[in-house]
Amino acid sequence: MKEQIISRIAIVILAVVLAAYGVYHFLKPANLVNYIPSFLPGGDIWFYIVGVAFILAAVALLTHRQVKLAAYLLAVLLFLFALTIHLPNYLHSGDVEMKSQSYINFLKDLAIAAFALYIASNSGKL
Repeated sequence: MKEQIISRIAIVILAVVLAAYGVYHFLKPANLVNYIPSFLPGGDIWFYIVGVAFILAAVALLTHRQVKLAAYLLAVLLFLFALTIHLPNYLHSGDVEMKSQSYINFLKDLAIAAFALYIASNSGKL
């Protein structure tokens, strides 16, 4: 019983963080311009798509509806970010601060994606 309560608290914390990330994408898109890969068409629309995705994942986790689907999609999204945005920025950035920030974001996205995979794989028990 205690494990379920602790797991639920961890999921709620993740949902709050995701909601905050989602809202940030709407409030401060200019701060995210450097992260959109040049090969991706659509430009600024991606800020809002990702913001909506984070908010929807947060709602799914908070309401305990479609948790498995939301968590698997979140994991895929974050793995894609890590591999297509943060890793290339780390490898090709000449700016030390950008390189450091990209490395931290790479690790953060991998960690949250791993947690999302855990949630998805255990969604029936949580």
